[in-house]
Amino acid sequence: MRIEEKEYTKSIDISIWKKVFPFLAPRKNVLIMVIVMNILCSVVDIIMPLFQRQAIDSFIEKNTLAGLGGFIALYIAVIVFQMWSVICFTRGCMTLDVETGRDMKRALFVHLQKLSFSYYNATPVGYILSRVMNDVARITELIAWDVIDMLWAIFYVVGVFVAMLFLNWKLALVIMLIVPAIAVLTWYFQNKILTWNRQVRKINSKITSGYNEGIMGAKTVKSLVVEEKNFREFASVTEEMRSASIKAARLNAIYIPLVVFFGALATALVLERGGIMVLNGSMDIGTLAAFTAYAVGIFEPIQRLAGILSQCISAQANIERVTSLLEEKPQVVDSPEVLEKYGDFFDPHKENWEPIKGDIEFENVSFQYPDGKEEVLSNFNLKIPAGTNVAIVGETGAGKSTLVNLACRFFEPTKGRILIDDRDYRERSQLWLHSNIGYVLQNPHLFSGTVMENIRYGKLDATDEEVIAAARLANADGFIRRLPDGYHTMLRNNGANLSQGQRQLLSIARAAVANPPVLILDEATSSVDTRTEVKIQEAMHNLMKGRTNFVIAHRLSTIKDADLIAVVEHGEIIERGNHEQLMAKKGFYYNLYTNQFDQNEAV
Repeated sequence: MRIEEKEYTKSIDISIWKKVFPFLAPRKNVLIMVIVMNILCSVVDIIMPLFQRQAIDSFIEKNTLAGLGGFIALYIAVIVFQMWSVICFTRGCMTLDVETGRDMKRALFVHLQKLSFSYYNATPVGYILSRVMNDVARITELIAWDVIDMLWAIFYVVGVFVAMLFLNWKLALVIMLIVPAIAVLTWYFQNKILTWNRQVRKINSKITSGYNEGIMGAKTVKSLVVEEKNFREFASVTEEMRSASIKAARLNAIYIPLVVFFGALATALVLERGGIMVLNGSMDIGTLAAFTAYAVGIFEPIQRLAGILSQCISAQANIERVTSLLEEKPQVVDSPEVLEKYGDFFDPHKENWEPIKGDIEFENVSFQYPDGKEEVLSNFNLKIPAGTNVAIVGETGAGKSTLVNLACRFFEPTKGRILIDDRDYRERSQLWLHSNIGYVLQNPHLFSGTVMENIRYGKLDATDEEVIAAARLANADGFIRRLPDGYHTMLRNNGANLSQGQRQLLSIARAAVANPPVLILDEATSSVDTRTEVKIQEAMHNLMKGRTNFVIAHRLSTIKDADLIAVVEHGEIIERGNHEQLMAKKGFYYNLYTNQFDQNEAV
């Protein structure tokens, strides 16, 4: 899936920046303090050349030390005050950066937990991670440091102009004639540099993606012997990176000397015009020294202003990406009445949860995926009494997984109803339903942590004894005890130190410890060898006793004992019955089963 991202190059849009305000509001006192300290810092920076003027005019020119002690004491007091204000300013900015970033990431994480299955089905993981990590970091850093720094630059530039006009308005006009040229030059080059830096970031994303694919797909690359092709593609992307980086560097190499030149020109004009004024007695040499300091120092803040403004314009895309994720609406939501009674994922009202028997009924269910154009299911009907072992079979794309996703309410019917214990499952909360369903996937995910912690995810308050009992039920206890640290063995990288079959047994143990009334088994044996399949089948048989079971079957030999086998094609049940009944019909299921049997015999 390719997600188009808007880039901003023209102007500041206040409506976009307003979306960040809710995250700054809890720290408004810190923000006010930072701005006040910022202003005080700029005031001190403006005052410092005036100390230089006073020292020259009062002590050096007059060749006297009278009053020097008071001058030094005042100067030290100002320096200490400046140091204090900088410390407060820095601590405040760090607080804004860290705490605002924390709140943004928390808000995104909580919101991601609420989004529906369909969002993750359509959105790349890399896109989500980039929003949570990269975009949030850029926004908070820009607000906490660059925007505040921009305020300092504005206060300083305005204050310096006021001070220069106060000291000598004629000489101040000389500086003001140079400033517009610097401003135009800075604005032009910053836009160009920003364009190429943005290009560098985009290419860098391609390089990161290339590294990711190269590392994650290393085995496939080597088995297909496509190292040279991958290298050529990677070399092409890195060459683009080199070219764009050099162009950005060349613009900087032109821009910085030009700014230095205009700054030196302004200083030279001040010295030339001011020197004449000093010689004819219309200006003190201390005032000339102060003017020179102002002329040297005023152009860097102007340069910084333009650079930060360009960054702010560009960062609007980051803000929109983060806020658009926060504004993403779940496609499956509970009604206010249901939430009030049953609670949500973060505040469950378990005292109101009814026990579940496990009766499930599809009543005239039609379904179309949000990004699809055709119905996957059409007027589908199926009634499953509690305790029934139901197998769903069919070719790839027949709608087997869709049925299970609808039963789990990862999606909701476009038309019709799904009843749990004779009630529309939308009349109860998602959490109530999901807490009563165990799900064993074809490719289970294992979390970083110990084996025991991974099994306990099925029931977070399970005791060690309950976890071990679940592992025994799932035929996992034997191999777990043979691991280096047994149940306390650390698993990383989705259990890379375990075989596929061992991961599957841990997944079954995780479902077993939850002891759910309804169990979903999604082709749980399709990716393992025959010997391991026997162990998994035995574990599944133990787990399925006394529950309502949905089994999506790839190997039909594993579902011969199912109470009901539903053969699905194009979203409709074309055959139903148990194994013996369907084999006797010699229809679709018979052909499917015998073809698999013949293939296995051939192997």
